[in-house]
Amino acid sequence: MPTSGQRVSEYLLDARIGAGTFGEVWRAKHHVWAQQVVAIKIPNNAEFIRDLQREGLAVQGLEHPNIVRAIGFDPYADPPYLVMEYIAGKSLRQVIRESRMNVADAVAVMRQVLEGLEYAHGRGLVHRDLKPENVLVHEDVATKGYAAPGVVKITDFGFGQRTTPQTGSIAYSMSLDHEQAKKIVGTIDYMSPEQRTGEGVDARTDLYACGAMLFEMVTGERPTGTEVPSDLRNDVPKWIDEAFRRSYARLDRRFASATEMTSALRGAEPPALVKNRQPGELAACPRCSRQVGVNDQFCMHCGVQLVTAVKRCGHCGAYPEADDQFCTHCGRTLTRMRLAT
Repeated sequence: MPTSGQRVSEYLLDARIGAGTFGEVWRAKHHVWAQQVVAIKIPNNAEFIRDLQREGLAVQGLEHPNIVRAIGFDPYADPPYLVMEYIAGKSLRQVIRESRMNVADAVAVMRQVLEGLEYAHGRGLVHRDLKPENVLVHEDVATKGYAAPGVVKITDFGFGQRTTPQTGSIAYSMSLDHEQAKKIVGTIDYMSPEQRTGEGVDARTDLYACGAMLFEMVTGERPTGTEVPSDLRNDVPKWIDEAFRRSYARLDRRFASATEMTSALRGAEPPALVKNRQPGELAACPRCSRQVGVNDQFCMHCGVQLVTAVKRCGHCGAYPEADDQFCTHCGRTLTRMRLAT
């Protein structure tokens, strides 16, 4: 394994800043320009060299303030390496462990994550392993705040997959049957249902993980069952609950894009017209003007509440459709409903 002072490409390894089953991540300095600091990922065996190849190809050309930039790459060197932008700070996992975030900061982090995803998705790349460990928060957040541009960055596209074929890409797939998938600690909590069963994935797969992270940021716990954030924390507004519900959902009910989820996280109070709406009276959402169903309780595009009182299953607390006879979450007959407060 690498050691401090060892030269890798143009850089001298300085200190190990991360390690896992894949290998190690080192902070390194340019051998001449010592002020140039980078992070270098080095795999620890031949199996993970293939993963390094995938990641190197996946991040090629990604230039966005909310994505860690690739600087150099050689999977055939000794040792093989991927040189990345160095982010002085900590992972979102460390931030969550230190203290429960206030709602405004959690939304600011999530919006930056979504901006990075929107850029990656627009280039046909799905992350597929999004979790707090793979979101970095720059130390500048201490003085600039979580809403400052570029203080939140997505990293580790090692399992990233192109949704459309591209020249030079490596075609591969990963599900829970993959031996390596079994070694990824914690990832299962952020995997979408279609990913767990090895089905095809698209941009919506990453949005499921975003829902799980949003829940964890504001509550300090990972989502289970049918709970929404406000069930654990009474100062969470309903539009946060709905953004979570629309992301942490089965595929056909999930946000269609990172842009739609971002719209749901505006935080603005819904217009008065929404509060006065009764089922069947509105054909277009008053916030985003997109088409909504006559029985919809929430806009499926921007997440705004469309009815004054939202119906929930009296057994498990889930949100069924207004005309559902059975709860899609617990399967029980909807003989009784309760209004969301």
